[in-house]
Amino acid sequence: MIAPGTILISSPSLQDPNFQNTVVLIAESNANGHLGFVLNQKHDRRLNDLVEFSDSLPFPLFVGGPVDQEHLYFIHRRHDLIPGGSVITEDLLLGGDFKEALQCINSKTIDSTSVKLFTGYCGWDAGELEAEIEEGSWIAANSPYTVAFDDIVPPLTNLLG
Repeated sequence: MIAPGTILISSPSLQDPNFQNTVVLIAESNANGHLGFVLNQKHDRRLNDLVEFSDSLPFPLFVGGPVDQEHLYFIHRRHDLIPGGSVITEDLLLGGDFKEALQCINSKTIDSTSVKLFTGYCGWDAGELEAEIEEGSWIAANSPYTVAFDDIVPPLTNLLG
């Protein structure tokens, strides 16, 4: 079973160019499938490069995956500052009050060690991710949640512990 908080490391045999040399955090998992975010693909733009956030600080963005890249998503570990959100692991949440997150970013109350912004996400239908793991496209690891905020560099197998 792939649970929220699972880290996926792409194997060299994975042919999809969206996922070569990637590390993915599974954020949601249910009977319909899985949702995750690529942790190690920095976007070529920053938050303040987006028209609607031009007054914001130059906060890093990541390409979370090939699905719905027109929207921003975020994970964080500051439930004390950002209300709402869905629990990924005990100390890691998906989403929440984005206006509050933005205010915390712009006031420098939080930084990239506490929140990560993504354009898009990864999605798998029921059974699809399990089949990809079975065929060897992904290596599943139970790394600590803090890896979500680390600078992830090759070799990716260092995350296996």
